Amino acid sequence: MTIELTSSQTAPPPEFSTPDSLSAELETWQRHIRALAEEIGPRGSTTEGERRGHEYCQRVLAGLGFEPQWESFRSARSAFHPFLLVALFILGAYLIYPLFGRVSVATAALLALVVFIFAVMELTLRENPLRKLVAKAGSQNVVAQLPSQEVHRQDLVLIGHVDSQHTPLIFQSSGWLRAYQVFSTSAFVAFAGMVLLYILGIFTQWGWIWPVSTITAVFALLLGGVCLQAVSSPFTCGANDNATAAGLVLALAGSLGEAPLKYTRLWLVCTGSEEALHDGAIDFFRQHRREMVNPKTLVFEGLGGAGPSWLVKEGIVLPILPDPELIALAESVSRQHPELGAYPSQLSGGVTEMSDSIKAGVPALTLMGLTRDNALPYWHQIEDTVDHIDPQALARNYAFAWHFIQAYDRQAKAD
Repeated sequence: MTIELTSSQTAPPPEFSTPDSLSAELETWQRHIRALAEEIGPRGSTTEGERRGHEYCQRVLAGLGFEPQWESFRSARSAFHPFLLVALFILGAYLIYPLFGRVSVATAALLALVVFIFAVMELTLRENPLRKLVAKAGSQNVVAQLPSQEVHRQDLVLIGHVDSQHTPLIFQSSGWLRAYQVFSTSAFVAFAGMVLLYILGIFTQWGWIWPVSTITAVFALLLGGVCLQAVSSPFTCGANDNATAAGLVLALAGSLGEAPLKYTRLWLVCTGSEEALHDGAIDFFRQHRREMVNPKTLVFEGLGGAGPSWLVKEGIVLPILPDPELIALAESVSRQHPELGAYPSQLSGGVTEMSDSIKAGVPALTLMGLTRDNALPYWHQIEDTVDHIDPQALARNYAFAWHFIQAYDRQAKAD
């Protein structure tokens, strides 16, 4: 399992004087963040806390005059569960290998190969049997629409996930995270090595193969331990990741509801189970993609500590690239509003819901509060609380998101 690089260290933000015109919107946004992260608190995927978070989002949208839809689905409970299965199956292959001569060698080789393929599929965000084997529970999305004011020429999906993650040891410092990255890469190589050695063993029966594969078994044991520790750790309150994003969807719903876009229908989506296997975004696009007209997606992620920044790349194994037109629009907004200090960023070893949108055939871009050295403050840590939210970062991110959305709508007129 590979996880995106981040730390709690942030670069000093640029000076930005919050316009008086934004004060009400920012107060509303902060109220939503407090409601989700303080009044409700931890919102683990498929938990009662997550459900309460979605109930809050539904109430807010209904209070603004929308007709929010509650869309239930079955979801994995943790992103760590598929890799726990990988570790168990690799250990199973190791134990089977020496039992019954060539038959058990072939059986172990086949098991190791199949599990390795499934792991690669998981790392490349493809549906695979590991996802079907893990424990599941109920989760939900809350979805609302805001029609265009004049001509409906395009759709824009605004997404922010409601759930929060566990607080594993591997996230507690940049040192732990770097060590885990080295370990996970080494484990991946070791698993591939086991496959090659065991296939070789079918034909050669060399006695040294199984003792050497003990190295891989140790990696599997360690990976299993990492996964078990992760799922047994408490959930974070998730103020930055990701009450800021769900809260921004709600805050923009209020502002844009009073002044709808002229040519763009908005989808306001508060997703569940992003911190598991992105089942919320997957379910949303599965249900609604065919209803959309010339759609694009703007994903919000961790906007309370740094930014504004837009992702130019994300991905675990293979890079996932955002829509070039949306990148160009972000660059244009940045040039027009230099006071916001916006910049491009990259997410290495991880993905946002941009990946789910792109997989569904909807071009997308993520606005994410990464620092200039590509770190997300207090990411998956107990310290991700409301008192660590930076009001200046909120002000800059709100202003950038607002200008971006307005510019996107104006482009439709030019087209």
